[in-house]
Amino acid sequence: MHIVITGASRGLGRALVSAFAEQATLDGEPIRISACARSVEAMQELAGQHDAPHRFDALDVTDASAVTDWAGRLLDEVGPPSLLINNAGIINTPAPLHEVPVDEFRRVLEVNVTGPFNTIRALLPAMLEAGRGTIVNLSSGWGRSTAPEVAPYCASKFAIEGLTGALADELPAPLSAIALNPGVIDTDMLRVAFGDGAAGSPPPDDWARRAAPYILSLGRRQNGVACTVP
Repeated sequence: MHIVITGASRGLGRALVSAFAEQATLDGEPIRISACARSVEAMQELAGQHDAPHRFDALDVTDASAVTDWAGRLLDEVGPPSLLINNAGIINTPAPLHEVPVDEFRRVLEVNVTGPFNTIRALLPAMLEAGRGTIVNLSSGWGRSTAPEVAPYCASKFAIEGLTGALADELPAPLSAIALNPGVIDTDMLRVAFGDGAAGSPPPDDWARRAAPYILSLGRRQNGVACTVP
C-alpha cells in the first residue's frame, strides 16, 4: 500500500508518518510511505528514522512544476498512491481581516488550497488509470464554522470542503475524495491561534494512534462526506 503525505515535517503529518510506519502492513500488504515537506532538514531526519522503502523529499507544494516532477518520480519508482493525504497547511497570524497583510493572505490560500490542487492534479490521473485510491484533504472545524481573526484560514478550509465535494462528484467508483476534520490537537498551528491554551488538547502522536486506523478505513462509502476523526 502506497501512502503519500504532504506537510510531514511536523505536527499531524509527522505523527501520521510514524503511526503508519509503525503499523507496517494493512491486510497483509506492506505500507510504503512517500512524504514531503519544505524542510530539507526535517525530511533528512525522517529518512534517518524510517528506513527504505519509505522516502522523504523536500518539496514546496505550491510549486506546480516541482510537484509534477516529484509525482513523476514517485509514479516511476513506487506507482500510484492507494491513499493521498493532503495535510500541508498554515494559519495566518490572528488579526482582523482588514489588517491581514496581502502577502500573508495569499500564502495561506496558496499552501492550503493550491497545494492540494497541485498534488491531486499530478497524481490523480495515475490513480484513475489504476482504478483505485482515496484522497483525504485535511480540513478543519474552521472549514465548517467561523471564528474572528482567522478569516484567511477559514476561507482556505471552506475552499477545501468545496473542492473535495466537487472532486468526489467527479470520481468513478471505487475512487473516493474525503474532507477530514482532524479535531483539536496541540500543534504549532493551534498555538498560533490559542497560545498556551492549546496545551489542553491531545498531542499529535496520541491523536495519530486514533487517526491512522480511521483514515485507513475511509473509502468509497465516505466519498464526498465531510468526516471528522472520532
